[in-house]
Amino acid sequence: MARTNKKTVAREKRIKRIRKKILGTAERPRLRVFKSARHIYAQIIDDLAGHTMCSMSTLDKSYTQGEGNGKIAVAHNVGKLIAKKAIEKGISKVVFDRGGYIFQGRVKALSDGAREAGLEL
Repeated sequence: MARTNKKTVAREKRIKRIRKKILGTAERPRLRVFKSARHIYAQIIDDLAGHTMCSMSTLDKSYTQGEGNGKIAVAHNVGKLIAKKAIEKGISKVVFDRGGYIFQGRVKALSDGAREAGLEL
């Protein structure tokens, strides 16, 4: 898929560079983050099997708005919820994939929420 937006192309290059170093296994899957202007998405992926073990986003039916109504508070809540889903499935350790984004703001809030709920990154 050919992209023309410079920001998108640069992010895709960062994703490729990061993915060379990170691999999700069944014992320690990859926690992948994607953010759009309005929503944030998180997936726990087993790269060896090639499937998503669980996912959570602000668009998910099981998503409930926690306290706070800013984007960072929402991302923190999504992190907590993905961690609860993962722990229910027996996943306690993951490798964090920031998705080509800088580790600040919503990405950091999501990882902090996941750590707070008991997931080891």
